[in-house]
Amino acid sequence: MRARTSSVLAASLVLALAAGPLAAPAFAAPPSPTASAPAASAPAPSADASSAAGHGTEPTEGLDERALRAAVDAVPNEYATAALVRVGGTDGTWHGSAGVRDLAGGRPALADARFRAGSVTKVVTAATVLRLAAEGRVDLDAPVQRYLPGLFTPEFRKPISVRQLLNHTSGLRAGDGLGDDFAEVYAHRFDTLPPWRVAVSSIAKGPEFEPGERQHYLNINYTFLGLLIEKVTGRTYAAEATRLVLRPAGMRHTYFPGTDPRLRGPHNRGYQTVERPDGTTRLVDVTEWNQADRWAAGDMISTTADLERLLTRLFDGRIVPRPQLEEMFTTPAGLPDATRSAGLEYRKVGDQVFWGKSGSRYGYSALIGGTRDLSRTLVYSVNATDAKSAERNPVVDGITAAALK
Repeated sequence: MRARTSSVLAASLVLALAAGPLAAPAFAAPPSPTASAPAASAPAPSADASSAAGHGTEPTEGLDERALRAAVDAVPNEYATAALVRVGGTDGTWHGSAGVRDLAGGRPALADARFRAGSVTKVVTAATVLRLAAEGRVDLDAPVQRYLPGLFTPEFRKPISVRQLLNHTSGLRAGDGLGDDFAEVYAHRFDTLPPWRVAVSSIAKGPEFEPGERQHYLNINYTFLGLLIEKVTGRTYAAEATRLVLRPAGMRHTYFPGTDPRLRGPHNRGYQTVERPDGTTRLVDVTEWNQADRWAAGDMISTTADLERLLTRLFDGRIVPRPQLEEMFTTPAGLPDATRSAGLEYRKVGDQVFWGKSGSRYGYSALIGGTRDLSRTLVYSVNATDAKSAERNPVVDGITAAALK
């Protein structure tokens, strides 16, 4: 089985584009689950699936339509069963989709499909906290211990600021999950692990390092931010994130599923490659999955159109007021190698700087990103067949290289 990664963005921007436009894209086995698990092989692209690619507005000269179409038309293949892409900015716009809705029927992928956005959820969580800061209800320099009294043990001698949760310099350790590999977590995919239990398990392990000492990207930081949001407002995380971010962004098809394992509304099914004992592989349907433990760190369901609205309206200053918005484009002081800010991370491609966030859950990989001036933006959802892998996915490679060169 391939090693897992918590982020796709780093591999998806710098490594691929460094090869140059003429080079091949170069972006950034578990035991079989129960015998009753659905399985299938990736189909060859059908005429119907191919005809679904490239729908959308025609680009201007600044976008390479041929490269974008070729990157999307590569799906379905062994690396992905569907791909939805939206490219925007001052050079024009392009929308494309390809692949299949499900392996059993082979129908063309739905261009407006809902999908698991994974850690892209952190952008919404960070924006929610920054909105509360703009309202004077949260002090970014205040210790989180003030907002969540009684939760931290004496081992946490130095206070952790809200800002340090936002930029992953808190020193908290990862909380417990429902397994250490795909087979384990798949067996528990309908179980509920409450976020507060994840937080308590993290505290029980003690600090990993002193707050502010270094940057370590972990979901647990945003689990604590979700708890903080609920404590400060007296409302659920989902209610506050919807009020402060989703509605102002016009994200009408985005929601937080909680303990519901289903994807409500139109969607393309997700699959994970699993190795059999004889070395061959099969695809296991991973669409239904209770991911409540990901919560404010990664349990949002969205569409590419909604995420594009989030990206453009957020960067435009229409969701978070300008003073607080600077937190999303500021990495922690004194850590020159840090690339993460409040909810985002940056990568340089040539003479441009792209800010964004990637996310992955089994069966689904997503990304939103762009230049701060919105001269070029990219949103995609790829139904990757090994979405938690640390190895580069050629489909993601091709899409990102075509969109950002």
